[in-house]
Amino acid sequence: MFKAVSSPFLVPSDGSFRHRKTPTQSDGPPPSKKEYKQRLKGIIEELDSWQRVLYAQDRYALLLVFQAMDAAGKDSTIRAVMRGINPAGCQVYSFKQPSNEERDHDFLWRTACRLPERGRIGIFNRSYYEEVLVVRVHRELLENQQLPYKFDTKKFWDERYESIADHEKHLARNGTVILKFWLNVSKEEQRKRFLDRLEEPDKNWKFSMSDVKERQYWDAYMKAYQEALNATSKPWAPWYAIPADDKPAMRIHVADLIVKSLKQLDLHYPSPDPAEENRFEAIKTALENEEL
Repeated sequence: MFKAVSSPFLVPSDGSFRHRKTPTQSDGPPPSKKEYKQRLKGIIEELDSWQRVLYAQDRYALLLVFQAMDAAGKDSTIRAVMRGINPAGCQVYSFKQPSNEERDHDFLWRTACRLPERGRIGIFNRSYYEEVLVVRVHRELLENQQLPYKFDTKKFWDERYESIADHEKHLARNGTVILKFWLNVSKEEQRKRFLDRLEEPDKNWKFSMSDVKERQYWDAYMKAYQEALNATSKPWAPWYAIPADDKPAMRIHVADLIVKSLKQLDLHYPSPDPAEENRFEAIKTALENEEL
């Protein structure tokens, strides 16, 4: 089963993660725009090569989960990192407010329906983790989930974490490599990005009053993230807390972790059937001599 790539951003599986001690800025000076483009381009080219093998071998699936506060850069990171990757081998799903049909199922159902099949990369822009993040901050949302038992208890949240961990372990056992990225943006940087959305006409469409409203719950969200990451960061389904105040560096970190994780797998192009391979020379000769 897959084991997490070692990284300074890896959330340990011993429950010792503390969000207050987790940086939102990368170490060292930020790369210049030219350096950023060159470094990211090189990593993406490598990712594209590995994605081709993943697709051809058809043995593993890769699931990338992105969670973050608003304006942390989920959309732009997904776009930047997956640029140049064969779209036939990728799929992206964004999960927003659940529908009535989705609420009539267990909380993992709607994302389970969108899991990547073997050979493909699946990307979740938000995920089932919303059910232990936004729903934990706004517990009134549970009123609409038609749950058959009490839900405002510690046991309830512990059981949800357990369900998530069991779900991810089952996927890992069956060949799905799970990488989870928390894009850790600071409250001050979020404020600046909200102001950019208001001041730049081309970004006005990104702005929502609800985004600003959620800022008043910042501390509650940080507590929810800390508990969720501590409960569900496992060697087979690791969380990485990526500093998100510097978007170029963040994208490089994410892309690099994806490539390093793929390199750990036993990926190779499938070999042809020996019986077919013995016939290749005859088929090649026939094709070369074929009259046009």
